[in-house]
Amino acid sequence: MQIKKFIAPTLKQASMQMKQELGSDAVILGTRVLYGNNEGGSNRMFELTAGIEEEESILEYTQKGGSNNLEGLENNYPNEIQKLSDKIFINPVSKNTSLNRNEEKAAYSDAVVKSEVNIDKELKEIVDTLLNREVQKPIISSILNQLKKYKNFLHPTNIDSYVLSSIESLISTAKFEVKKTGRPMKVALVGPTGVGKTTCIAKLAVISKILHNLDVGLISIDTYRLGALDQLRIFSEISNIEMLVAYEPSDIPKLINSFKKKDIIFIDTAGRSQKNIDQLEKTKEFLSAAKVDDTYLVLSSTGTTKNLYDVADKFKLFNYNSVIFTKIDEAVTFGNILNIVTNFDVPVSFLSNGQVIPDDIISADPEFIANMVYTGKYN
Repeated sequence: MQIKKFIAPTLKQASMQMKQELGSDAVILGTRVLYGNNEGGSNRMFELTAGIEEEESILEYTQKGGSNNLEGLENNYPNEIQKLSDKIFINPVSKNTSLNRNEEKAAYSDAVVKSEVNIDKELKEIVDTLLNREVQKPIISSILNQLKKYKNFLHPTNIDSYVLSSIESLISTAKFEVKKTGRPMKVALVGPTGVGKTTCIAKLAVISKILHNLDVGLISIDTYRLGALDQLRIFSEISNIEMLVAYEPSDIPKLINSFKKKDIIFIDTAGRSQKNIDQLEKTKEFLSAAKVDDTYLVLSSTGTTKNLYDVADKFKLFNYNSVIFTKIDEAVTFGNILNIVTNFDVPVSFLSNGQVIPDDIISADPEFIANMVYTGKYN
């Protein structure tokens, strides 16, 4: 077997490198997280160890058969199988035991059959579990296809680890990293009504100020929802973070200029129904005027896959580059997170698990999310 290691910022990227170099038949033998000062400035990388079976030389068999075509391989194949069988089933102490060679073969075959039955039973239970977690069937098929590649390595005691690794390889995440560049980075949060965008803005603003030592500014364009401005204004006063309000897209350039010495500006948008295209287009005008650098789509993890899919699809007009899932403390299952991330090929940046500012927010991690999906628990 050819063995090779791949190192990348995410397990998904390492898996892609493996497939590109070793092909789709490659088997993941193990994964681990590397910490330290790695190239690119990240303090965490993923190491994936993979292997692929090397094909036996057809030439060896054709020479035995005395020809230069596959006829030699076909003629000698039964003999080679018999030789291999003899090596496997030979009993070095057969003279001292009552177990003869045929009985050994039967015992070995029974063990193999029992092992395969046990694994098949485990796989069926895994499918039932993932369906119960509301993971979509095509994604479950993808996970099963991964597991089948490892079938020779699977055992009831380790199969859960392989399932988690397979789920993890489907999840991409994005880190919140802001560097002082002399100009403000503009970050907008968009999403439907009631998902907790304003609370997320407050959490990210405090994290930016306290943990990253950034000069933060807030701009609200949520002038439609009753009490929205008051909520953010009270927060800005308590946290000593400046806040400005834009009533029209034409107000944005002036407000951005007022914050030109800030390190980061968070823009709070009004919650909009994905079905109201006119309102979405109006919000788009504000963000276009601001020339935002990053746009986060905020989704509630309590929503159904069908509803979240529709929101994620309609909000594509904002060109969001990451997702924040809120209310994971209220959700019953988390298969919908995997469904959205996989179908839309978008990374997760944060998970919000409550109303406390700034404590109740978690930086997204593939392993953490995979455990959420598979176990149905976030803690």
